[in-house]
Order: sequence, then structure tokens, then C-alpha cells
Amino acid sequence: MKKILLALIPVLLFGACKKDVTSVNTDPKRPLNVSSASLFTNAQRRFVSTVTSSNVNLNIFRLIEQQWQETTYIDESQYDLQTRTIPDNLWNAFYRDVLKNFSESRAIAATEGKSAVDLKNQLAITDIMEVYTWYYILTTYGDVPYSEALNINNAFPKYDDGLTAFKDLLKRLDADIAGLDPSSTSLGSADAIYSGNAQNWKKLANSLKLKIALTIADADNTTAKTAAESAVASGVFTYSVSNPNTDNAKYPFTTITPNTNPIWVDLVQSGRLDFVANNSITTRMNTLADPRRPFFFTLDGDGLYSGGNPGESSPYANFSAPAVKITNADFPGALIDVAEVQFLLAEATERGYSVGGTAATFYTNAITASILDWGGSLASATTYLAQPAVAYVTAAGTWKQKIGTQKWLALYNRGLDAWVENRRLDFPQLPKATDARTDFPVRFTYPVKEQNVNNVNRAAAAAKIGGDNVTTKLFWDKF
Repeated sequence: MKKILLALIPVLLFGACKKDVTSVNTDPKRPLNVSSASLFTNAQRRFVSTVTSSNVNLNIFRLIEQQWQETTYIDESQYDLQTRTIPDNLWNAFYRDVLKNFSESRAIAATEGKSAVDLKNQLAITDIMEVYTWYYILTTYGDVPYSEALNINNAFPKYDDGLTAFKDLLKRLDADIAGLDPSSTSLGSADAIYSGNAQNWKKLANSLKLKIALTIADADNTTAKTAAESAVASGVFTYSVSNPNTDNAKYPFTTITPNTNPIWVDLVQSGRLDFVANNSITTRMNTLADPRRPFFFTLDGDGLYSGGNPGESSPYANFSAPAVKITNADFPGALIDVAEVQFLLAEATERGYSVGGTAATFYTNAITASILDWGGSLASATTYLAQPAVAYVTAAGTWKQKIGTQKWLALYNRGLDAWVENRRLDFPQLPKATDARTDFPVRFTYPVKEQNVNNVNRAAAAAKIGGDNVTTKLFWDKF
């Protein structure tokens, strides 16, 4: 018997060796092959989540723009950008999580055997999203790696001149607008914003083009004027009395993870009471009896709308908090809307651009669209606009003050955009935070990892823009 067992051992071992074990190293949750559509979907969600997030490790723009105030941990309200390496985190989110995924989606799309028109539309929509991402990177940091970025074989990409990069973004949008074909919906449901509708994307691209044009207007008025007028002629978001917010570009977050509103993740799912309203915004809204207050904030214990002072610890129980609506899991993330476009048109008119209409009309439309979009009524918008302190003809200050102040209110919960516009238009003039670590930040410093890995190029870029400091004004921020 012992001899029989010994004789069987080689046979058993041989059988075991014949078993296919190549699947052991395959992770079923991480497929080797992914579609271009899935990469696009992921990148689009990451983009909106980044600009919508309220995570203090990533997006602190509501605090900088004094829309919200921290309750206990107040470093970010005091402009501390370094303790949590916020510039590094935002840089990674845009370059690695957003642009890299869009880039890979583009490369794979060309190999999937799509029809010429479907491929062309998909690439155009992808590029529009990439341009929007670059817009935020350039307005946050200044000169950055652009033309040589995302190349795995180049660990030391050069930093491109900001104005040159912005002009290239305008050219890219021109090509995208010209290339979009309404006969194809290409991405379909993979595009959560417009389901691949080319006509809607063309409007968004023109609206983004108008936005970029006005951003660089003080630095290169000739380019800005040409681009703005071209965008309007081609077709930006339109305002209609019956339904002014039809064109709004919003990302439909859901109640199912991981596609939930990041504010819900940060505050509700995490059970955190980190933010209340900021006194800068509640005081202004109270003075103007702004009808958007109940959509922006809760009532405090006294039945009023109140906020903590900028930079000061503000107990949650003492002040208004972000409205429940904003913290719902499926509250959508806004990319760009009719209200913002109407404000841009009002500004373009004041700059002497030929965009049709009057500044007062565009301004009125913008405020009305914002109030209606948040849930207010047309009657409340009309009453609000009838106030001498709000009406365009009688409101105090220059056109920059009138538009800048009302645009800041309309950009509530869109802190990054509010920060760009506040630096560009210089209104409203926000008070310096209590015990601020620096003066008001007008840019983010370059990431620490860039100093460690690509410091020759980083140092050259820092010297060119006037120093790698949060107080260094970027080329478009002239005044």
C-alpha cells in the first residue's frame, strides 16, 4: 500500500502543475480594459466633485470668499493654505484625477471603431471639459505646466506663460464649437450633464469662451473683445422670461454612492458640524432683504439669518448653517449657468463690446435667473430689483461694484468661481479675516512636490510671475 501511495504522488503533483493559475493575479474589480466612455464619466464626476467639495483638505473657497465660516478649526478661514498642503491636493485633483482621465479617454476613443461623427463629437466634448479644467488651474496658480503636461516621459515639464495658455484655450474652444455635429449624441448617458447633446455642448463652449474672454480682458482687451463677440454671435446660454434657466449646466448627483453630492459626504454622512454662515454674506443679504436667504441658510436660534465673523471660531448652535437643500445627497453641482452668463454680458456691454442689449437688462436678467434657480419667485425677484440699492441705475458704485457684488451673491456655493470674480472685479471688498496668516490670498502657491521634483522650472515660473506667494497677483488681476 505504501508503494502505491508513493507512486501516486508524482501524478497528483503533475495534475496540480497543469492547473491554470494565471488568473490569480487578476483583480476582477480593476479591469485591464476600460472604455473611453467610462473614463470620461469618471473624469467629469471628479471635475464637478472637486469644484463642489467642501473638504478643507481640498476646496476652501467658500471660506476665502466669506460665504461660510468655520466653527472650531479656523485655520483655513485665516488663509492657512500650507498646514494641510491644500495647493498640492487641488493640483493633484485637477491634473491626476481629472485631466489624466480625460486624456486617457481621448486616446482610447480613437481605437474603439466609432463612426467619424461620433468620435469627433466625443473628442470635442472631452476637450471642452479639459479646457474648463485648465481654466481653473490657470486662475488658481498662474503659469503652470500646460503644453508639456501629462507626458509620462517628461518628468520636468516647462511652465507655460499664462496669457499664452489662455489664448490657446480660446483656439481649442473655437475648434470644438466648429466640430460639434448635432446629428450625433456620441457619449449618451456617459455624459451626465447633457447626455452628449451637441447643441447644448456648443452653447456651453461658447459660454465658457465668453467667461475666459472676460477673465483676460484687463490684460488683453483686443483678444477678449474678439473672443467675447464671437462667442455671443455663435450662441451662449440664453435667458427667456418663461424659463430662464433651461441652459444651465449642472451635474446630477444621486443618492447612491459614489455619485453623491460631496457636501453631503463631507457634512451629513460624516456627521460634522464644521461650518456656519459668514457674517459678510448674511449682513449684506439681510440689508437687501435678499429672497435667496432661506435657500442659502437655515435660521439661527432667534429666527434670524446670522453668521460668524471671518476668521473667528463660530459655534454651530449660535448661527445660521448651510441650508438643508445644499446638503442633500442629490443636490446638483453647477458648472456654469444663465445667471453667470448674463452678468458676463452686462460686463461686456460696459467694456464696449458688441453683444446686444444693455448692461442694466443683462444685470436684471442675471439676478432674476439666480433667484428663480434657487427656488424663489418672479415676484420676489421683481421686489428685490426694485430696491434703489439693487437696481442697476441707482445701486452704488461703478459697474464693477454693481456687477461684482451681485455676482458674488449669485455665485454662492460656487466658491472657486466667486474667488476668481472677486479678484478680477475687486468687489465686494471683503474684510480681512481675524488673525489672518497672510493678506487676502490672490493665488495658490505651487505644490511642494513641484519644488522637490521640478524645481528648476517652478523657480523660473515663480520669478516670472513675481514670486511664489499667495499675495502675488496673476497677470489678469490688474487692479
